[in-house]
Order: sequence, then C-alpha cells, then structure tokens
Amino acid sequence: MRYDRQIKLDVVGISGQEKLRNSSVLIVGVGGLGCPAAQYLAGSGIGKIGLMDHDKVSITNLHRQVLYDEFNIGKPKALVAKEKLQRLNSEIELVAIEEALTIENAEMFFDQYDLILDGTDNFETKFLINDACILTGKPWIYASVYKNEGQISVFNYQDGPSYRCLFPKTARQEVSCEATGVLGVTPGILGMLQAAEVLKIILGAGNVLSGKLKLINILTGIEQIMNIQPRQEEIEKIKKQGIIPVRIDCEVRDTHKIYLDVREAFEQPKVNSENVIHIPLGSLQQRLREIPNREEVLVFCQSGKRSRIAVEMLQKDFGFQNLKNVEGGIETIIDG
Repeated sequence: MRYDRQIKLDVVGISGQEKLRNSSVLIVGVGGLGCPAAQYLAGSGIGKIGLMDHDKVSITNLHRQVLYDEFNIGKPKALVAKEKLQRLNSEIELVAIEEALTIENAEMFFDQYDLILDGTDNFETKFLINDACILTGKPWIYASVYKNEGQISVFNYQDGPSYRCLFPKTARQEVSCEATGVLGVTPGILGMLQAAEVLKIILGAGNVLSGKLKLINILTGIEQIMNIQPRQEEIEKIKKQGIIPVRIDCEVRDTHKIYLDVREAFEQPKVNSENVIHIPLGSLQQRLREIPNREEVLVFCQSGKRSRIAVEMLQKDFGFQNLKNVEGGIETIIDG
C-alpha cells in the first residue's frame, strides 16, 4: 500500500519497487541539496540510505534545509535527519555518519553503497567525491547552486565523463551560500532533481544526465542542457595515481599581525601563514585558550559574516576586547 501510487507506473511496477528496495545510496552532505533528496528517496523506498554530515543544524539553515526545525538547532544533522526520515519510512535502513568525507575514508564508505549523491557546497569535496567514485566504480549525482541558479549532472556512469572532464581545474575561491546568499527553493529543486536521477539509474528508465550538464535559473525559468566532452586522460590519471587532493594555498599579506580563521577546514583558499590561528566557529568555546587576549587579533571567514558573529560572541560571553572583524572576508587580506 505504501508504494501503490508509484508501482502503478509502467516504469516501476513490482519489479522496479524491488530494485529500489535492494538499492543503496550515500548522501554526502545533508544540507540544502541533501535534505530534499533524502526525503524523496526515503519516501520512494530506497532500501539503504547513508546520511553523511559532520555539521550541526544552525538557524541560518532553516530557510532552505526544511528537514530540520528550530528544535533541532545545535544538534548533529546526520542524527536528526536519520530520526526524521525513519519516521517517514520505518521499512528502510538509515545510517547516520557523523564524519567529514576525507581522502582516508572516502573509498571505504563508497564501497558500501551503489550510488553517491553529492550534497556538498565546496570544490575540494566534489573533486574528492569524483576521484573516489572513479576508484570504486560508483556513479555519482552532482549538483551545485549559485544564488538563483543551479546545475546538475551524473558522472562516472557507464563509462561516461567525470567531474574532472567538466572542471579540469578548480577556482581558487569558493562560491558558498554563506558568501553569496541563496533563494531557499533553489537547492530544494536541485535536490529533488538529484533524487530523480537516482531513481532513473536504479529503475533503468528515462534519459540519465550522463554526459550532460543541466542548467536552471529559478527566477527566469530558463533551462539549458550542455554536452560534456569526455577527457579520458583525466579519468586515467585518477586510476593510476589515486585520489588527487585539491589544495589552494595562499598567505596573508601582513605577516606581523595575528589572524583567527573561523572557517571550516574544507574551505578554500587555505591559508598557510604561521600567524594565522585556525579554529572553526563551532569550536571556539572549546578552544578559547588558543586565542590571544592581549594583542590585536583580526578575525576572518569567507565573507565577513561568520567572523562578525564570532567577534560579537567572544566579546559578549568571554570578555575579549582585542578582536577586530575583517569586513569583506579572506579575499581582502591575502595576496593575489
């Protein structure tokens, strides 16, 4: 009865529902993309869904990550997502993974699932997903969002192109929701389209977006599909060398000042200067002793928004009087 409405479809039927039940999907990042994808995949009856996210729910997530609510703020996303999705469908297996995807664990986790769905928002992790999928022979469903625009494709599917065929090189600066803003429905729509690609692959129905890049502008309603030219040399390079880390290094211009970087470890560009202290915003309270409290400390993030929150919190709750926010973020203090 649960799946009656989709079993009636010619492309599903009883045999198709069995395929869904016997399939597994790992969602890397249960955020703006991962939340809607997870909800629809759980509802469709995917037998096993992995929910990989090391982040916690914040109030700034709620306008687009509608799987969460105000009572979940401060709680691990993976655990909250598992609990809510289990209430949606008690018949499927849900696995919460409170870890960041790394070079060390990517292949191990990917080996446990049939398909990988990318819910991340940074270039470094997307390249990591791509390389690990090539090495483990797993297709992955990609999506990315910028303001009111989005793009989606399927990589490493039936000898199709990889992410490195589309993007042989990465940009130095990340394009994140925190820095640029995002209309909440945009990742929601892209996440549902990702779920649709998963279902098409499992059911063997329709035209999978392999070798294609679908572009969507939510405000104009314009959609385009571009062909992706395969670069077999990029794929062979990964098969021979293994995962190739994407590192974008830089240094701050003023080496005489002390800086506090409150970004997450995966964010680009990475600052290697010795006068920079790296403590993510969510860990500041646990690592207060690492922050100087006499000489001036310049606090920065990607855009200046999180660093402003950090300065206000450290001043109000812990009495720091020597902190100054870097308005405009990291690009205003590094070379190049």
